[in-house]
Amino acid sequence: MALKITIRDVEFGIGDRVRVVQKISDGDKTREATFEGMVIGIKGREPGKTFTVRRMGEAGIGIERIFPVNLPTIDKIVVVKRGIEGVKRAKLYYTRKKAPTEIEMIFKRAALRIKSGEAKPPKRARKAR
Repeated sequence: MALKITIRDVEFGIGDRVRVVQKISDGDKTREATFEGMVIGIKGREPGKTFTVRRMGEAGIGIERIFPVNLPTIDKIVVVKRGIEGVKRAKLYYTRKKAPTEIEMIFKRAALRIKSGEAKPPKRARKAR
C-alpha cells in the first residue's frame, strides 16, 4: 500500500491530480498524448509497479488508465493539484460512484490542513484487557 511514488524525479501520491504526457509513434511521425486525472491507486512492487489515473470524459463517463511505472513511452508527469494531504485511504476506488463536486472535497480537506498547519490526529490506542 504505497501512498506516494517517484517517477523521473517527480513525486506524487494518491489523490493528486496529474497530467501524464506520452510520446506515441505513428509510423515515422511522433505525437504527444496527454491524460489528466486523479491518481486513485498505486499497485505492485518495483519491477511491475503501476498507478491508475481516472478522469471524467464526455457526458460524465469515467475513463481510467493504468500506467506502468517503467513504461518507456511516458515522456513526463506533471502534478497539477496536490490532494495527498486530504486522502484518508490507500485506494480511492469509492470515488467511482461519487459526483465531481464530492470528489473536490479531497482537495478542500488538503487545503484546510495545509492552511491551518495541523497534522492528522493520532489514532486512539486500544485498552489492554
